[in-house]
Amino acid sequence: VQLQASGGGLVQAGGSLRHSCAASGSIVSINAMGWYRQAPGKQRKLVAHITSGGSTNYADSVRGRFTISRENANNTVYLQMNGLKPEDTAVYYCKVVRSGIDYWGKGTLVTVSS
Repeated sequence: VQLQASGGGLVQAGGSLRHSCAASGSIVSINAMGWYRQAPGKQRKLVAHITSGGSTNYADSVRGRFTISRENANNTVYLQMNGLKPEDTAVYYCKVVRSGIDYWGKGTLVTVSS
């Protein structure tokens, strides 16, 4: 499974950004898809997660501001980020799970200025 992520960038506090991550290759039986982030000097943490059936889960810090969605036909997962805060500054990674194996995309940097 190969993951092509896009999005990220520099935005002012209160602004919005959208990430996308497209899976290709052995995409049969992709289960969950999700987004994680890693702030400088901190561990990588879950941001949002969506199952193949569309059930979602969010970190408390982003619930109500971020929305995860997926297009199964295109094997693409999206993360719409609204109301961005400086503490959202991090490298964002997409992840898909296929047959119990995690596949990670390259990280994209999001910088939120105050």
